[in-house]
Order: sequence, then structure tokens, then C-alpha cells
Amino acid sequence: MSAATRPFRFIAAERSYFSAKVRPALRAKGVYFEEVLPTPSAMAEIKQRTGLHFIPIVVTPENETWQDTSDIHDALEARIPFPALIPATPVQRVVSYLVELYADEFMLLPAMHYRWSTPEGKQEARDAFVAASGDRDAALELAKAMSGILPALGVNEATVPAIEAHFFELLACLETVFADQPFLLGEQMSLADCALLGPLYAHLYLDWVPGRMVRERAPRTSHWIERMNHPLPDDFRGFRAGDELHPGVVALLRLIGGDAAPVVLDTVRDFERWADAREDDGYEPPRATGFHETQLRGIPMPRYTNAYTLWMLQRPLDAYHALDATQRTAVERALAPTGCEQVLAYRARYRLDKRAYRLVCHRR
Repeated sequence: MSAATRPFRFIAAERSYFSAKVRPALRAKGVYFEEVLPTPSAMAEIKQRTGLHFIPIVVTPENETWQDTSDIHDALEARIPFPALIPATPVQRVVSYLVELYADEFMLLPAMHYRWSTPEGKQEARDAFVAASGDRDAALELAKAMSGILPALGVNEATVPAIEAHFFELLACLETVFADQPFLLGEQMSLADCALLGPLYAHLYLDWVPGRMVRERAPRTSHWIERMNHPLPDDFRGFRAGDELHPGVVALLRLIGGDAAPVVLDTVRDFERWADAREDDGYEPPRATGFHETQLRGIPMPRYTNAYTLWMLQRPLDAYHALDATQRTAVERALAPTGCEQVLAYRARYRLDKRAYRLVCHRR
């Protein structure tokens, strides 16, 4: 079979946060692909190809390996430009990357809390892991490891009320948006939609504990989740004209700016303090470099320092700094009331790149 007729292979799981971010993009782009469960043999293949044990990956018909959902989205956009999932206009483009940063780095808090903080949530998640992998011992070991990271994320008895309040406000913002338009940025799916689907579908919609709340509180968002998993690209009618944002998206950005941006920036600052103590350059940092203190809605929230957060922060920063002065002014004006401007104002002292699927840290 020639490369032209072979399918892409998508090694993923239905309950996987980041698998849910990629799946709708593959479908919207009309990619001919087969989805492969993360069985022991599939995980061995991932380890052989990437040196890592992370799902999802995409294997192209030419046998290239795409790993990391942000890189997968970029590769898809370059290979199959239509329909575009990353807007060309400056405000919507930067907002797409900001929502991706938020979805990938902050939404882990409610997603992991609702999955692992209750006995019924834990049991249901364990059973789902076993069903997906077919290897009970390995699945239960993974479930144990996942449930054990709640304190490292900052999920504890003191912070749970703020995490839940944030989640309910997110649903209220989305209900406002989807009352008027089918997707976050208009009549067309974007990277922002795909990124937000990760936590909202794989955890908060499918998991028993939060799933009922999502369906009861947010019927329009529930329908968006279903449509995202069954996109009809022929029905896409483009992003909002004039590079405008729906008022509900502006409200979402205020929620991000108030709650998520400070947590993300505190994480990056602590990573850079850790990097300052090193004299070398061009090294692979550990995924976690210690713990730091941040807060959520005035509640102290100790959490681990994740090097990868800087890599994700670079995406909206790179999109913003690639604009000309007039375009940057338009972005600043659109974000001025939201608090997200603090993200774009950040000046990192280090840059993370990728080498053989691993992060490499450089001084600027």
C-alpha cells in the first residue's frame, strides 16, 4: 500500500484529555485515519518512536511521528490548510493561543479534581482506564499515579471551592457564546475550541461526577461538545467578521486573566528562578523543578513548577510578537479589559525548544 492510500494512525484514548484536543481537528480536516487504543503494544510503539510514554501521537502515512498536541495541530495546519483552525487575523489568532494555554495548563485543575477527588469518580476512571488499555495492572498503576498528583497541581481542600467556582463561571461564559454562534470565534471551529474540548469532553463531560452537572447547567455547551466530536466542515462559515470577539468570549478572557494568568505566570517565574541557578545552556530540564506558592481567588495554592508551562506560554507570545505594530495595538486594545494583557507583557529570560520530542532550555 502506498503512502497516498495508507491512513494516518492516531494512538489515543477516549478519556484522554489531550487525545480529545486532537481528534476533532483530524475530523475537521478530513484526515483518513484509524484510531488505535493505548494497549501495551501501542504504548511500546510510542516509547520506541518518541522515548516517552505520552498519548496521543499521530503516525503519518510516510511513517513520521507527531508528538505533543500543539505540534500536532501545527503540523496538521501546515499539511492541510483548509479548513483553517488557526485564524489569520491578529486578535482572533492570539486569542486562540491564549485559550490553548489556558486549556492545557489551567483547566487541569477542575478536570483532575472532579475525576479523582471522590470515591465514585476514582472508581469509574479506573474502570475506564482498564477498558481502554486491556492491561488491568498497568491501568490501575496509571490511575494511582494520576490520582496522586492532585496536591502537586494545587488541588486540596482549601482550593477546591475556588476551582469549582471557576468551572461554573466558565460554563456560564460558554453558554452565552453558544447561544449566538456555534464555535468560540464564530461560525468555524478553531484551535481554541479544540484545546478547550480536551478537558471539557474527556474529563468533565464523560466522567460521571461532573458530567451530570455539565448537562444540567450547560445544555448549549453539551451540544457544542457533541458537534465538536462530529464536525461538519462544509457548514463552516468563517470566523467573526472584523476580527471581533463575542462578548461571551471577552467574559471568558476576563475569567482567564483573573484566575489562570496569575497561576501560569507564577509557574513560569519560578521555573526561570530555577534556571537562573544553572550555569549551563542547551540542556533538557526536568518536567518538574520543585514547588512554588501561587494563589487562586485569594486562597494560597502551593503547586509544582512545570517547565512545560513556559513552552506553552511561548505560543501566544510568539504569535503576538510576530505581528506588526498596528496589529499588536489591535490585540492590546481587545485584551485591555480582560487581564490577559499581563500574559503578553511577560518577557521571558529563557526559551524552550524541542529536540527529539524533548524540551531544551536556552538563555535568551
